[in-house]
Amino acid sequence: YVMLLTLSPYTPTYRDRVSPPGVMIRPYLNGFTIAFNVSQPSTWQPYVDSMHHFLAAYDDKVQEEKNIECVSGQYFIQGGNESEEKKACQFKRSLLQNCSGIEDPTFGYSKGQPCILLKMNRIIGYRPGAGVPVSVDCKVQKGNESDLRSVDFYPGNGTFDLMYYPYYGKLTHVNYTSPLVAMHFTDVKKNYLVHIQCRLNGKGIINDVNSDRFLGRIIFTLRIGK
Repeated sequence: YVMLLTLSPYTPTYRDRVSPPGVMIRPYLNGFTIAFNVSQPSTWQPYVDSMHHFLAAYDDKVQEEKNIECVSGQYFIQGGNESEEKKACQFKRSLLQNCSGIEDPTFGYSKGQPCILLKMNRIIGYRPGAGVPVSVDCKVQKGNESDLRSVDFYPGNGTFDLMYYPYYGKLTHVNYTSPLVAMHFTDVKKNYLVHIQCRLNGKGIINDVNSDRFLGRIIFTLRIGK
């Protein structure tokens, strides 16, 4: 009991998930293969529904009500007692532009140009990129590079803005929503399994450990049928 009293409920003393961060994608339904036929809505509608459900917390009105506007390009460092509730910066789904689901409620799936969202794992106190925003790139993981001819990134040029860091933990950073990078696969070889790797790039980022497919990168497969 005395030992428990020495532990902070806000910051864990020992952390298995230490920096650098891992990443995850949305939609995530049945593993890391996203396969559908454009002409069969029943094959892509589950992905669309998953995207809308995930992005509900990012609705512009929700963000405006719960979170504040922050200064882009710099860490949002908050002082005070560690038990004080921390403010969170707005990340509106409209920032995702063509992948927001606002103008195109199918996130491109109905056109054979799917959007996939990338998020970093939350790590308390972590400041990614050492002052320079971490960026994302995607390429064919194995196979012909021409199988992936075009990818658009949102917001901006596909970076995680520094203002969303550091994260202070779920007990005090209660309205925090993780920043996202949307990857819009606008030109992928059809009727073919395309193995894709998307990576984080930045100072302190590790993305080349073969034994860990989630550390600083993620590998998934796209199969887009007509």
